[in-house]
Amino acid sequence: QVQLVESGGGLVQAGGSLRLSCAASGSMFSINTMGWHRQAPGKQRELVARITSSGSTNYADSVKGRFTISRDNAKNTVYLQMNSLEPADTAVYYCNADGLVGVHGYDSWGQGTQVTVSS
Repeated sequence: QVQLVESGGGLVQAGGSLRLSCAASGSMFSINTMGWHRQAPGKQRELVARITSSGSTNYADSVKGRFTISRDNAKNTVYLQMNSLEPADTAVYYCNADGLVGVHGYDSWGQGTQVTVSS
């Protein structure tokens, strides 16, 4: 079992910045891809950004040029730097990671952190 704990959400004015962090913990696990998803009220959960163990990234079109995903493999932690925030970015942001625990695959989610952008 791999646990993910997010931090860094909050309330910010439009144009501001926030940095989300997500730390993974567990025993005898490896991480392949880590990512951030978000879910706004009344909408489906959507991918925001993800990063592989080798550092390859991809982003939702709506956040390209504003958000940056990075990871520290030594700390099993992924970050999401969010700049030029817009009210449309308001959502609960969820961390996700997949990989192996021993020889068994896993796909874990964090509990979510609220990001609210005021106009």
